[in-house]
Amino acid sequence: MVQYQVRKKDSMRKSVLITGASSGIGREIVRILASSYDVIIHYNNNYESALELKKEIDNKYNRDFLMVKSNLNNEEEIDNMLKVIYDRYNNIDVLINNAGIAIDSLFEDKTKENFIKVLDTNLVAPFLLSKKIGLKMKDNKNGIIINISSTNGIDTPYIESIDYDASKAGLISLSNNLANYLAPYVRVNTICPGWINTSMNKELDNEFKCNEEDKILLGRFGNPIEVASVVKFLISDEASYINNSIIRVDGGKKC
Repeated sequence: MVQYQVRKKDSMRKSVLITGASSGIGREIVRILASSYDVIIHYNNNYESALELKKEIDNKYNRDFLMVKSNLNNEEEIDNMLKVIYDRYNNIDVLINNAGIAIDSLFEDKTKENFIKVLDTNLVAPFLLSKKIGLKMKDNKNGIIINISSTNGIDTPYIESIDYDASKAGLISLSNNLANYLAPYVRVNTICPGWINTSMNKELDNEFKCNEEDKILLGRFGNPIEVASVVKFLISDEASYINNSIIRVDGGKKC
């Protein structure tokens, strides 16, 4: 039987909560941070994928990483998740608000219910987590928050994504407010990926994808690891003077 090293309360390893960690960008963030941080894998519906990821990094690093389930649209479930985390760790040192959804449809088919669902997941949940965790960080005079927004929060070219675009624009504004309120103890930065090869984009029409790639200076979609690498830098000591910044990871936009 494999024996894992369970983190002690006085461990020097920082704890990092990554929401939406079972797939896509979140999954790569977990992988790239697991060697140096106590990553906390959040998931909601993708239990099998989250468990597979946990087993992968447990075996690779001979540790017992924490996996937590929570519907982030339910504040009670958020509170229960945080209780589980704080029962194990003294603090959450880094919060990465990565979980997000998109419900693209014709503008004429948009509904209030789906619009609110997108806002709840992409904006309200990061607000709640940042409030609950960020205030503790401020009291401890130390912490980092990274919000994964989107270039859609800056450029809004498609009416089919109006709800997603609005949520991601709101997340950028949320970051700005948090950075100002939690300063000087908590650094808050925003990453805005462009087109990234994730399951969210796997069913794009080939002609549409080719047209979008033609608008990118590097001529291709990005990969999740390229976003995760920016996260790794931003939470490192090397980025200690970067705060309230918006960083595009989009291959460059043609003029």
